[in-house]
Amino acid sequence: MRKLFGLSLVAAMAVGGAFAAQAAEVTLTVHHFLSPKAPAQTKMLEPWAERVAKASNGRIEVKIFPSMALGGKPPELYQQVRDGVVDIVWTLPGYTPGVFPRTEVFELPTVHRGDARATNAAIQEIFPMIAEDFKDVKPLLVHVHAGNALHTASKKVTSLDDVKGMKIRTPSRTGGWIIEEWSADPVGMPLPDLSQSLSKGIVEGALVPFEIFPPMKLAELTKYSLVGGGNERFGTSTFLFAMNQSRYDQLPDDLKKVIDDSIGPAFSEEMGIAWNEVEKPGEGMQIDSGGEILHLDADAKAAFDAAGERVVAKWIEEANARGVDGAALVEAARKAVANNSNSN
Repeated sequence: MRKLFGLSLVAAMAVGGAFAAQAAEVTLTVHHFLSPKAPAQTKMLEPWAERVAKASNGRIEVKIFPSMALGGKPPELYQQVRDGVVDIVWTLPGYTPGVFPRTEVFELPTVHRGDARATNAAIQEIFPMIAEDFKDVKPLLVHVHAGNALHTASKKVTSLDDVKGMKIRTPSRTGGWIIEEWSADPVGMPLPDLSQSLSKGIVEGALVPFEIFPPMKLAELTKYSLVGGGNERFGTSTFLFAMNQSRYDQLPDDLKKVIDDSIGPAFSEEMGIAWNEVEKPGEGMQIDSGGEILHLDADAKAAFDAAGERVVAKWIEEANARGVDGAALVEAARKAVANNSNSN
C-alpha cells in the first residue's frame, strides 16, 4: 500500500507551468532532503520536471517535496522509493551503506579528480559494471558533485600533520576511511545537521563541496577551505535520482518514452557541468567573508594522495570479499575518468 508521511500540499512544488492547464494523467512525487533553494532542486529537479511536463504535453505532472516534507529521515529515502512510498527520490547512496557496493568506486580519492562532468561521463561509460546495484529501482541518473574540500572552522590545514586528531564530518563511509587515514576522527551525520554541529563545536571541519556554502551558510562557520593541487578533491559523493520500478512499469509506453528520453548521457553531462559551476558562488562566499582557500603544495599533495591510495586498497579488498572484482572496477573507473577529462 502506498502511503505518504504527513503530506502537506503547501510543501509541494508542482512543476509544469502552462502544460498543467491540461489535466495531468500522471502525477509523480519527488522527495529529497535539501531545501527548495538548493542546487539539486533549482538546477536539476525543477528543469527536469519542466522538460517532462512539456514533452508529455501536460500528461505528466511532477510535484517536488524538498526538506523531507513527506516525512522520514534522509537515510530512509532509498527505502521509500524502492518500496513505492514515493515515486522518485534524489538521495545519497552513502546513506545506505552496503546497498551500492560497486557505485562507491566513483567516490574514492584518486579515482574522482574534481571534475563532475568527467566523472559523470565515466559513470555512463561503465554503467553496466555497476548496474547490479540498482536492480530494485529504475535509476534516472547516477552522478557526483565536484568533490569534497576540507573546510575547517578555525584551524589552518596545509599538511597531514595539521589534520591529525581533528573531528571531521564525513559524507560517506569511504569519506570516513579517508579521514581515518589522515589520523583524524570521522563523525557521521546527515548534511542538514552540519551547520549546527559546526556552530556547537561538535565537529571542527567537514568534507563537503563548496556548493553547499550558500544554503548552509558555511562561510559564516568556517575560515579555511583546503583542496588538492589543481583544485583536485578528497573523493566525492555519488547521488542517485531514481524512480520506483513498478510506478515506471505502470506508465503507458509513450509516457515511459518521455521519461527515458529525459535521461541519459546528455542529462548526465548537463548535470556534471551544472555541479562544476555551482562551486563558484560558494568559493566566492568563502573569500568574500574573509576566509581562505588553500591549495596543497606538491609534497603535501603526495602525502594526501598516498593516504587516498590506502583507501582505494582497502576498498578493493572489501569489494573482493563481497564477490565484486574491486581492482577491475577501480581500473575501469580511472580509465573512464581519464578518457572523459579535458574533452569538453
